[in-house]
Amino acid sequence: MIQRIPKASARIAFACAVALANPGIALAHAALHHASPDAGSAVSDAHEVTLTFTDNLEAALSSVEVTDSTGARVDEGKPQVYGDVMRIGLKTLLPGSYRVHWRAVSVDTHRSEGSITFSVSGQ
Repeated sequence: MIQRIPKASARIAFACAVALANPGIALAHAALHHASPDAGSAVSDAHEVTLTFTDNLEAALSSVEVTDSTGARVDEGKPQVYGDVMRIGLKTLLPGSYRVHWRAVSVDTHRSEGSITFSVSGQ
């Protein structure tokens, strides 16, 4: 005996197959794609940190902090989020090491976080 699959069930099965074939669509997370200053770099000066992600961000839920080697915050103002880019201004930085810690929430509410470091060499 042959059973027929209702159209709705066939559509659901097709949608599941597409989601499994393209997990990036179903499981998108805003991963860090690029940072400026670059991770691990030594720069002579920095006035802001710019982070670019692989997915658009939810501005109200995403954040970034920049700290010096003592843990003191050196970022200035609130982070600005536009699409997949998050920026924050910096106070005047002295030579030394700095840590950028970010928390990103993509528009589909997946969360990710991480840290990078850079250093300021002075002149």
